[in-house]
Parts: sequence; C-alpha cells; structure tokens
Amino acid sequence: MKLQSKYADLVLNLLVAVAISLVVNFSYVLLLIVDQKSDGQPRPAKASVIARGEEGTLRVSPDGHGYIGYGYLVYENGDSVYVPTRRMRWLEIAPGDRIVADLMPPRSEKAHPMLAEIRTRNGAEFDYSKLYNGPSKMTELLLQLFYYLVVSFVMLSILTSVRRNYSMSRFVRRCLWCCVAAAALYCVAPVTEWHTGRIGLNFMSGRMFDYMLLLKCSFAVVASMLYGRIYVLISQRQAVVVENERLKNENLTTRYNMLVGQINPHFFFNSLNSLAMLVREKHDQKALTYIDQLSYTFRYIIQNGQSMLMTLDEELKFLEAYSYLFKIRYADKLFFDIDVDEKYLGWKLPAFSLQPLIDNAVKHNSITRTKPFHISVRTEEGLLVVSNPKVPKLEPEPSTGIGLENLRNRWNLITGSDIEIVDDGATFSVRMPLQNPSV
Repeated sequence: MKLQSKYADLVLNLLVAVAISLVVNFSYVLLLIVDQKSDGQPRPAKASVIARGEEGTLRVSPDGHGYIGYGYLVYENGDSVYVPTRRMRWLEIAPGDRIVADLMPPRSEKAHPMLAEIRTRNGAEFDYSKLYNGPSKMTELLLQLFYYLVVSFVMLSILTSVRRNYSMSRFVRRCLWCCVAAAALYCVAPVTEWHTGRIGLNFMSGRMFDYMLLLKCSFAVVASMLYGRIYVLISQRQAVVVENERLKNENLTTRYNMLVGQINPHFFFNSLNSLAMLVREKHDQKALTYIDQLSYTFRYIIQNGQSMLMTLDEELKFLEAYSYLFKIRYADKLFFDIDVDEKYLGWKLPAFSLQPLIDNAVKHNSITRTKPFHISVRTEEGLLVVSNPKVPKLEPEPSTGIGLENLRNRWNLITGSDIEIVDDGATFSVRMPLQNPSV
C-alpha cells in the first residue's frame, strides 16, 4: 500500500507539473499556432525595402582601439550603405567582400541607407541557413515545455515529500529549498540567442537577468508552492480521517472483547455450580457425561470467543449441547421447543446470543416437576425469537442486568440494530433481527 501511494503521489505531481508547464508556455503555444496559420498565407511585399542589383564593397573603419567600429558598402558611383557592427558579426562578412544586398531607406535626409538583406557575396548566393542553424519553433516549444515541467516537478517533489506533522515552519523551510532549487534551475534554463537563433544555457548567454524568463520561473514556483500547500492540507485532513477510523475500529474491537469477556466468566461460574451439585449428589455417570458436554461447550467458546458473527445453525448446535447440561440438572422439568425455518439456518447473528437468554430464564423462574418449564426458540419473518413463561421464584434471585445489557450492546456494536425485549407479565420474549448474508 505504501508503495502504491508513493507512485500515486509521483504521478499526481507529474500531472500537475504538466499543467503548470502548459500554463506558463500558453503564450508561446498561441504564437506558434498563429505563425503556423500565417505561414500558408501570402505575405505582402515590404514596401520599405529597396532592391539594388549592384555590387558594393564592404569597407570597415576601426573604432580607435583596434576593434571593428562601423562599416559601409561602397558602390562605384560613390554611394554608401551603413552596416552596423553587430550585423557584420552576425552575417560573418569581412572587409573587401563584394555584396549585393537589399537596402532600408534612411531615417532622415542626412542619414545613410542601411543594409537589410544580403543576396550574394563575392558572386555566390548568400546562405542564411548557416546563420540560423538553430532548432525549429516546435523544437523550441517542446524544450520550453520540458524545462518548466522539470522545474514544477522538482518544486512539487520538495513540497509534497512529507505529509504528516507538516508544520508551517517546516513548510517555510521547504519553500526556501524550492527557491534555492529554482535559482539553480534558472541558471541552466535554455535560452535562444537573438542574433544567431541558437539555443544555449542561460548562464552562458551573457544575459542572466532575462525578465521574461524570470517571470515564467517565478510563476511556476509560486503555482507549485500554492498547490503544495493545498496538497499537504488535504493529505493531513485525510490522515486525520483515517486515524479516526482506525481508532474507532480499535475502540469497537476493545469494547466487543470486553463484552465477550463478561460472558465467559458468567457461564463458567454457572457450569461449575451445576457440576458441583452432581458431585455432591454422587451421580458419577451423570457427572462424567456432564463433563463431556461441558468440555464441548468450553471448546466452542474458546474456538469462537473472538468471532463476532456466527450462523444460526452453529448457534443452534451450541444450544443443543448447552441445553443438555440443564436437562441433566432439571430432569423431566426443563424442555426446549425449537421451531426454526431451514431457510434461516445460514443467516447470522452475534456469537453466544442464546446462552445469556437461557441462563436468565433458568435463573429467574421456578422449575418444578409439577410445572415443567418450556423455553421456545423460533423464527418469525427474519427474526429469532426466544421466549419463556414468567414463573417467578418464591425467593427471587438478585439480578444485575448484565446479561441482557451485554447482549443489547453486542448487537448494537456488531449489527448496528437493536433487539426488542417484550415483557407482558405472563411471557418474557426477546426478538433479535437476523443478518441475511446475501444482502
């Protein structure tokens, strides 16, 4: 279970990281879609670009420190075209190159036109693909998605690694660790060089403080922290619910064991009294038979003492052995009338439900040869009914009420239902709902 939970957390963090990455790169994805749609449409000609078919020679002036300053394309008629230094470096053109290029008109009357796009260099067609030796836009998008996926997943893994005993101070410490990890990941973020189109690491680009990159990374970190906090709070609440259920089950088990423990001593005490009576009266054979039956009932109790539910058939078999002990004691004076429908034999009820009822009936009623005592055990529409006539003894036995209260508590704990006790003065009966195993 712990292994499954661990993998479930990893999968959940991964899915959330994917969602954060998509949100961060939503604008990039949108622009890519727009560009793809616009690629298939004819582009209007650039009215601001001037086509010139003549060759011009590149002349470069130093900046006074031995480095390249600025350059011009000089034509035979004396015209000149301004070429910025950065553009010379990007295009990798050198002084003396013969260039045919399109020009941009000057911004003012005194200014020179500026180089726009090279057509040929030294008589050969200029190959721009060598300059733009970078990945496609789709590759850049996938790389961005993967990077922010890694950033978000690392943040979520740090924040959700501990669910229990997650105090606010511990959460703050983990947020600080997230900031440290985010700073490290920021340094190795993939960035595209504006002048070459190539992709490199951020710390090698020379522009560490990229505002757009900072904004995206900050959003990913903040979103991860918010989700991590919500995740921890929900996990803590679930842990509390699970712990409460565990304590509830332990409490029910403890209460049930205590109730069963109340049954066994009561039964043992009565059994030993009966056996002592047989020994005092020197009924050796009856005593031996009684011991055999008693051992059977003891064995049944020991084997099923921790069982909560038993079938009606098993309880009736126990009743048969248990009633034999009373028949030995009350020969020809105590009778058990069993009328149970066979279809209810497989239905269930709490273990040892019949024993306290038989004990109470024998304990509180007069049983004589002139007035035999009958205990009825029957089924009525899903109910098990145990009844007996009320024949109070001349000297009533003291009653603690433990037996019936114990039985009622066990029914409530195990089945969630209650038993019905009916005392009309002439008959005492207990009606117990049986549990259908097929429901």
